[in-house]
Amino acid sequence: MNNRFYYLIVLVGCMILNFSCSKEEEGTPLPPTITLEQESPIYQVKVGGTLTISPIVENAGNDAIFLWKIDGKIVGRERTFTYQAGSEPAMMYIKFEVTTDYGTAEQEFSLEVVPYLKPQIALGVPEEGYTVIVEGELTFTPEVTNGENARFVWSVDGNAVAETKDYTFSSKTAGNYTLALTATNEDGSDKVEFKVKVCSPEEMPFTALFEQTTYNMSLGRTIFIRPYRIENAFDATYTWSVDGNEVADLPAFSNPRVASPECAACTFAYTPDSEGTHTVVLTMKNRYGTVPMTFTVNVAPPEGESPRGYTGSVDCNKVYEFTAAPGQFVNEHYDAYTPEEAAAYADARITNRGYVSLGSWGGYVVVGFDHSIKNDGDYNLQILGNAFQGSSEPGIVWVMQDENRNGLPDDTWYELKGSDYSSSTQDYAVTYYKPSGTNRPVAWTDNVGGSGQVDYLGFHTQDYYYPNWIKTESYTLVGSRLQSRTSGGGNAWVNGEYGWGYADNFSPVDRLTDDENPNADVMGNHMRISDAVRHDGKPANLKYIDFVKIHTGVNVKAGWLGENSTEVFGVQDYNMIKNQ
Repeated sequence: MNNRFYYLIVLVGCMILNFSCSKEEEGTPLPPTITLEQESPIYQVKVGGTLTISPIVENAGNDAIFLWKIDGKIVGRERTFTYQAGSEPAMMYIKFEVTTDYGTAEQEFSLEVVPYLKPQIALGVPEEGYTVIVEGELTFTPEVTNGENARFVWSVDGNAVAETKDYTFSSKTAGNYTLALTATNEDGSDKVEFKVKVCSPEEMPFTALFEQTTYNMSLGRTIFIRPYRIENAFDATYTWSVDGNEVADLPAFSNPRVASPECAACTFAYTPDSEGTHTVVLTMKNRYGTVPMTFTVNVAPPEGESPRGYTGSVDCNKVYEFTAAPGQFVNEHYDAYTPEEAAAYADARITNRGYVSLGSWGGYVVVGFDHSIKNDGDYNLQILGNAFQGSSEPGIVWVMQDENRNGLPDDTWYELKGSDYSSSTQDYAVTYYKPSGTNRPVAWTDNVGGSGQVDYLGFHTQDYYYPNWIKTESYTLVGSRLQSRTSGGGNAWVNGEYGWGYADNFSPVDRLTDDENPNADVMGNHMRISDAVRHDGKPANLKYIDFVKIHTGVNVKAGWLGENSTEVFGVQDYNMIKNQ
């Protein structure tokens, strides 16, 4: 159990209490309620400064008793409390109690005495800088922590051009430019600096970004070779060839769920007609040049029965990969500095029924079994999470068959279609950028023009929320994204549940229980292999699967609770459980 779950359980309890109170007969006195005047339950004051805390108290009347306690000691008896900070940084816990003849309300929060509150700029910048066409526009919308009273200055090649937090850059002249943003307040300043290359149309690099260039599959199936992002296409046309032969009369592929509509125009639905290795080439051509992209497709024999059989351990027996997105539980209480160490950490946690936090959107874990799991049309998988009423952090589930029979998850992933499949976004991609220093938020950008940050929260104090085992200055995760069901404000937030088909989700359908799970205990969601679909949404018709991938399915923050992050405690063969 972590602080976030604890606070949310308390808040949901308070919401239920308030709802119940509203059903009281009109005129019946109500117990007092307390609402903090700020969103976060963490207050900050600088060394030597003073802070007055003024909660909103309702139903108190004139005879209410107020008590303020710091670490159990009474320090105040008024409706508000003023704290005088000392000369050293410190962290303490405060409890505020209000008692009347009709009940007692209490609110707990922390107070941090900090040495300074200088601005912190989070702006996702590619390692090589930006490239833009002449007279094109680049709009920058940085996130700035402690920026409420800051002064902002944007400069281009050392010359101030704007005094706003957001800025749009454009140039009529090709060349290389240095842009910088400085944010300053009474405690200090922060600065980001980066390069922008302004190009003529013929100089703009024409690229398409693909998640993979090698595919392994079974004869008789179809794969969809496609980019998740196209840059500087202009008037591009696309031609495909297989083993040197151009594909004629390629049907137009349309998928309204893809994040970038232009990507659908260059998607190839490939159904090989023979086993072996095939070379597929996509040639992208516009008025300024031609760019070829080569893919290798290894085709195994058609699907048969699993050579490994359908019985063994109920639990997954290996974590093959753990790639977290940045988050408040990433790097906390564990040391992992290589992908192998990260996978070993996740493996040990799942073996011992500990949670593995996948971080913000796109963070994922890949597990396998010592046997294949058969598709019988019913529930076949149980994925363990800890969702409860008001706290669903849904994970999208993918399955893979070991088509080339090499024992590795290097074949084709199929998404399990859940209740919100039709309204979700496919081939969504988020790039996370390594912070410039410790204790800072993590900036991100996506492939639909969005940007933001994973906040650095005071109650999870590891140096970085960016995974220690990822050594590059940025990394990109690709998958599907659900529409958020997070709502609230202040210190009360709710992460609403989804119908069915997602991990770590308080589903009214696939939990197969009426237990409300008020203590956030480990509880399962159940999945059907028969819900596996291809990229075009058609059934995958898998007889069995060997590997499972789960990734955080929403890109959203719940105020002071931080990012939504799927937690996985285990993955089980439900066929073996239901047939016991």
